[in-house]
Amino acid sequence: MENEKLISELQFKAVRSSGAGGQNVNKVSSKVVLSFDLKNSNAFSNEEKNILERKLSTRLTNDQILILNCDEDRSQLKNKEIVTKRFLAIIEQGLHIPKIRKATKIPKSVIRKRIKDKKNVSDIKKNRRKPEF
Repeated sequence: MENEKLISELQFKAVRSSGAGGQNVNKVSSKVVLSFDLKNSNAFSNEEKNILERKLSTRLTNDQILILNCDEDRSQLKNKEIVTKRFLAIIEQGLHIPKIRKATKIPKSVIRKRIKDKKNVSDIKKNRRKPEF
């Protein structure tokens, strides 16, 4: 995954932030909206696009566009950095392939020990009973 190539394909838009903040909110466009067109991206192979499409299906629009917002900070630049980091993390997580679990075989000595312990507990409980005459 080439981050520079990915970042060059991103589209940023500055929007007025919502919520409290007085005049600053009304004047300054500090909220950043990031959009990434997965279908028309040159940064990924077709196989990677299919994996991302499957894993990010709930986050993508009908046109295969990923949209992320950030209005955490009053600075537009900081919001742009935050949303870019968040985007890269989402893409990295989407392309991550987990290791395949290998089933291990239980050694015969462990099985014998478990059966022997069960037998010992059984004998102890048997000795607690009243003797039969």
